[in-house]
Amino acid sequence: MSGGELSGRVTLITGASRGIGRSLALLLAERGSDLVLAARQEGPLEEVAAACASRGVRARAIAIDVGDPAAAAAGFARAQEAFGRVDHLVNNAGATGDGLLVRMKRSEWDRVLQVNLGGAFEMTKAALPAMIKARYGRVVNISSVVGLMGNPGQANYCAAKAGLIGFTKSLAREVASRQVTVNAVAPGFIDTEMTREIVPAAREKMAAQIPLGRLGSPEDVAFGVAFLLGPGAAYITGEVLNISGGLYM
Repeated sequence: MSGGELSGRVTLITGASRGIGRSLALLLAERGSDLVLAARQEGPLEEVAAACASRGVRARAIAIDVGDPAAAAAGFARAQEAFGRVDHLVNNAGATGDGLLVRMKRSEWDRVLQVNLGGAFEMTKAALPAMIKARYGRVVNISSVVGLMGNPGQANYCAAKAGLIGFTKSLAREVASRQVTVNAVAPGFIDTEMTREIVPAAREKMAAQIPLGRLGSPEDVAFGVAFLLGPGAAYITGEVLNISGGLYM
């Protein structure tokens, strides 16, 4: 087992094959946490698992579609079996389906809500019984600044991310007496595969709205999540950590 402040812990990360999830997995491996890496396709996860294992921890890749309730429950059971328990859960899996509300199909609305909000519900519900019994657990939900400030063309995504914040605060009150903390992270415009597809002029306009003058990196978000999972955040629960370069204050 690698040394580090998270040695002996097991962390499950959904949406771990790329972007924020991948960066977080690598950072947590450096801090000693064993990892269960989840995404819809197991193939892309294998590279991340190998990179984590090279840092001296155990890492297992498991295909989980959090948008499918039955698959999410079955996938979590496999994750728990991998190392015997799950101490930390990071609900990072997400989906977008952008469009103006007047043109949005109900299926686009339902899918985005189910993956972003419903997926967090399914995974957290599965994780909580063991955390409550152990009187220890950390849940971090990856929301977004658009859940706080809105964004045209993303009514479904903004609703889901705002819902995650309400979910976080309510759940934090439910399980605090069992020493389980529940927090959220709200990233701003982050330099990921998704934002790289935006035309340069639009990216420049986005960056111009950020007081720090640049898009964030997946690592910027990963460090915030890692803090909430670490021993230094033991007395923090029900909070939303805004990582947006000042975009939202």
